[in-house]
This record gives sequence, structure tokens and C-alpha cells, in this order.
Amino acid sequence: MTISSPDRPLGQAGLICSWAHKISSLDGWSRRAVAVGAGIISTAALAPLHVVPALFISFPCLIWLIDGTQNWRRAFGVGWWFGLGHFAAGLYWIAHSLVVDLRFAWLIPFAVLCIPAVIGLYIGVATALARVVRRGFLRIVVLAVTWILMEWSRGQLFTGFPWNPIGSVWVVSDVALQSAAYVGVLGLGLLTVLTAALFALLAYDVTGIRWRRLIPSAICMLIIFLPGLLRPEFKEPLTFHPDIRLRIVQPNISQKTKWIRTLRDKHLATYLSLSARPASASPTHLIWPETAVPFVVSRDAVRRQRMATVIPKDGMLLTGSIRTSERGVQPFKLWNSLHALSASGAIEKSHDKFHLVPFGEYIPLRSILGNFFGLKKITAGRTDFSAGPGPQTIQVRSLPTFSPLICYEVIFADGVVSAGHRPEWLLNITNDAWFGTSSGPYQHFAMARLRAVEQGLPLIRAANTGISGVIDPYGRVLQRLDLDTQGVVDSPLPKPTNIATIYSKFGDWPTLLLAMLVLLASSLRVIWGRFR
Repeated sequence: MTISSPDRPLGQAGLICSWAHKISSLDGWSRRAVAVGAGIISTAALAPLHVVPALFISFPCLIWLIDGTQNWRRAFGVGWWFGLGHFAAGLYWIAHSLVVDLRFAWLIPFAVLCIPAVIGLYIGVATALARVVRRGFLRIVVLAVTWILMEWSRGQLFTGFPWNPIGSVWVVSDVALQSAAYVGVLGLGLLTVLTAALFALLAYDVTGIRWRRLIPSAICMLIIFLPGLLRPEFKEPLTFHPDIRLRIVQPNISQKTKWIRTLRDKHLATYLSLSARPASASPTHLIWPETAVPFVVSRDAVRRQRMATVIPKDGMLLTGSIRTSERGVQPFKLWNSLHALSASGAIEKSHDKFHLVPFGEYIPLRSILGNFFGLKKITAGRTDFSAGPGPQTIQVRSLPTFSPLICYEVIFADGVVSAGHRPEWLLNITNDAWFGTSSGPYQHFAMARLRAVEQGLPLIRAANTGISGVIDPYGRVLQRLDLDTQGVVDSPLPKPTNIATIYSKFGDWPTLLLAMLVLLASSLRVIWGRFR
């Protein structure tokens, strides 16, 4: 079913209807090109551009393209092409990680196109299901609920990759971001797709624009902003832990030189110099990023003692480091870890990364992809990293309990805290040097802000080349060091919200249940319509 074209366009209504008719009537490569283009336009709403109005172009286009398809199979193709553009433009930064070691540069076309092609299938499923129901309001609702069901699936299946959820576009507004405390980024995404896609309804009246059609869109927008406008604690002054002064160190060391053996001591000296910088209020605790120093801290007692010289007497150093199994222990194992070092140089606590990056830290299906096809992980060494036990709430001397999140573990909304053990803050250490000066680090930082709001917990972030910062429990950035900058951030540690957020108690289940109920009701309506 296509959109009717008016014989004589009538002002704005006729213009919108005419464009919708042209888009829905496209076929072949023209249709695919518009779908890809709409997907690319949608990424402008994400960090670092934050052009949210781009969604009010891309999603109506997607609806009109679905309207012009003859069946669900063609609609699946429309969604897949849209997804290809959306994820290719949003994930192009993956190519940067493949030029750190030029032996992997040949994989760039596969990474930039194949990964978006695979995860674009999720959007294809959403558009195919939307095509099954009647054109109009119901189709838009079904697209929105299936979109977020597919986003949830994307974060669960095949180790999960929930990068750039559509709800993350609202990091541009501290007020809008507060909705995540109640419905999470998934619920925020549902409202976002509805708000933008409902503008497609303007094309269904050729006699004039019926603005009342946008009332549901306005209601969705109001719901997005209302929690931030009404949340009383959001407007109150922040409170901080007394006698805790954190220093976040951002050394800005290039990934290409990070692991050169002859530069080990130079890199360590950079950390020591930054850590020892004078300050108006002396730091009580130091935080270094993921795999901060290019040696195994647990097995290098001499360099560990050098590190101890800058650790405050009664404080700690929290640093990322590779950890290995003890000498002589077989099989040899490797972990991406966080260590808590005391002023004596002793490792008082360790935590291992539990959500590993496929092809970066291990080769999935190694017997086939590794042994048969010869694929290697892009990080140094032949040994795959081993996974840690999962989210943990850690207690170290003189610090409130915290949950460590190493690198992209922070993008998994349902895996940042240990069940039943709510910490008082989140610590995200990462090394985004792999992604160069691209949108990747900005998107990563945006998702870290969402975790703070969802859990009602402050988040401290230390990144090798940026973006490092202090995020309060409402997702507001108190201090930050920008990308490709060397320096330190000195800050007190904010306290969490007094009451645990609704999202921290119930997670995504309310949103998922609502989406599945809507999908079930829509399915029953289709079945009833065919048999009555």
C-alpha cells in the first residue's frame, strides 16, 4: 500500500504528502539508497554531533519506505539497508583499531561493512514485523516496540553488542536524561522512536496538516522530559564523600607506542609525573586507566615499588594492568584486570574483566576462525584473554564500595552491578586510544553517563587518551579531560542518590513486558482481521 499523491498539492500538507509518496513509490536501488541515506542521517543524532532533529527526518522516511513495500520480505530489506547505513556511519571508528598494527589493515572493509551488515538484520526484523500490521499509527507503534526488542536482543545474543542504543541521543540534555532512572536507555529508546516516527502521520492527509495527529508524539516528548523537570533531588545540591580526593590520570599515550619494550620506563615516568603534580588539595587516591602500564604489575616488583612512591600514605592506586597466571602454572592464562595498590606496593585487591571483546581479546570459535582461517586477535600476544567471574562490588581500604567496569563493559546496562550488592559508585577504566580521534570515544562516554543515571550512582572514568571525567548520579559531567589531552582531574567523590532508582530495582523488564504485550495484541488483531 502506497501513500496517495494529491492532484494539486495544498501548501505544507501537499508538500509533505508529495515527498512521502515519492519515497514510498521508490523501487530497486533508489529505494535502497534512500534507506541507507536515512540510516546515515539518523546517526547525526548520536554523539558527538547530537543533532536530534535528524531523527524526525530518518524515521518518517523509514515508515514511508515500509508503507511502499508489497510484503514483509521487502520491508525486511528496507530495514536491513537502513541498518547498514545506520551502523556503518555509527561504527566506522572500528577501522581505527585495525591500523594500530598494519597487519590487520586488510580487515577494514570487512569490519566497516560486515559488522553493520550483520547487526542490520535486527532492524530488518523490526521493519518486517511492522509491515505485517495496518499502515498508520499501529505500524509506527509496532516498529517502536520491535526496534527496542531488537536492541535488547542485540545486547544479549552472540556475546552482545548494544553499542549506540537509540535512547543515547538524549545525553545532549541533562533533563531528558533523567528518564533513564525510571525506564533505562531501552525505555528511552522506545519513546524516542515513537516521538520521531509519529511525524510520518502528517503525510496521510492531503487536504491539510492535521496537527492533532502529532499529539501522541508530543505526549512521548513530554514523558521524556517530565522526570527531569519534576525529579526533586535532581535540583538539589550534590553531596560528596568527606576526606576523599580522587586524581584521575590521563597520560595520552599513543597505542602504536604503548607496548614498545624500550619505552616502558618512559611511559611509567609519565604516569608518575602526572600523579605527583602539585594540587591545592592533595589527592587521597589515584586512578589510572585500563592496561595503564606496559608490563605485568603483579610480576614486576621493581616497577611496582616505583609506582608506590606516588601513592598517598593512607590511600590507594587503582590501575588497569594485564594479569597472568603464576610462573609454571599450566595452562598459561591471561586476564585484563584492575589492581588496587597500597602505598607499600602491595596488591590488595584484583578484579578481572568479565565481558571480553571478540577478536580484540579472544577469537570466538577459535578451532574454526583461528586454527583453520588463521585469524588472530588484534591485541598483542597469541593467548586469548580469560574472562573474570562477572560484576562485583569491591571494598578497598578508605574507599566506599564500588563496581569496576573495564572498557566496554560499561555499555551493558544489565551488567554493571552485582545483583543484591549495590555499590556506592562506578569505576570505568578504559583505553580508547584504539579508536583514534573519531566518534567512538564520544559514544563510549555517552553510554557511561547513561549507566550513572540508570543506577543513581556517580561514575568515575579514566581513559588513556580520553575522555576521562567525573559523572554525578544524574549523568551530569562535573569535570572532564577531552580527547587527545594529557593531564589530570582532581575531584571529590560524589555520593549516590539516597534512594535506589526504579531502573536499578527492575531493570529492563517493565519495558520489555510492555513491548511484548503490544506485539502480542497487534498479532492478535492481525489474526482476527484475517479470519472474521
